[in-house]
Amino acid sequence: MIRLFDFFFSLLGLVLGAPILLILLVVGLFDTGSPLFRQQRVGRNKKPFTLVKFRTMRKGTASVASHLASANAITPFGRFLRGTKLDELPQLWNVLKGEMSLVGPRPCLFNQEELIAERERRGVLGARPGITGLAQVNDIDMSTPRLLAETDQKMLQNLTLPAYFKYIFMTVAGKGAGDRIPGEGG
Repeated sequence: MIRLFDFFFSLLGLVLGAPILLILLVVGLFDTGSPLFRQQRVGRNKKPFTLVKFRTMRKGTASVASHLASANAITPFGRFLRGTKLDELPQLWNVLKGEMSLVGPRPCLFNQEELIAERERRGVLGARPGITGLAQVNDIDMSTPRLLAETDQKMLQNLTLPAYFKYIFMTVAGKGAGDRIPGEGG
């Protein structure tokens, strides 16, 4: 049932959001010269997939988890995208393709071995990664692997249709700050 909602809402979001996506793409082109950011992430059952986001950091920034990145790498437009969570919009494409869900554990990098081990221990990697979830709306990011994996497990064990909509609504309403970057305000 959730996959059906994922498909419907991601398709609807991409169609209705096309003008916004196009504007952000053009502004991003002027900001970094390369508005889309693609990165291999850990998917369901540890299968790799290519996550798509709007670029918020300068080209050439090291491919590390956000909490290990430098705040100086974020462009002014990137700060706006992160603050409004608009940088996540292209992930609707990943949801439409079935690589992600709207609600699930945030997909990590393959070099985040501690988080992968914690998630594996708790059966979290059997779920599709998501754009948002319990950890995100509670400001728990990848800098605390064990707490994040525990929160992901708790969310997945209690993920009902009402909870699915609750996490989406909370995210759209601005709850949660996303992954923190050292030295970044907020």
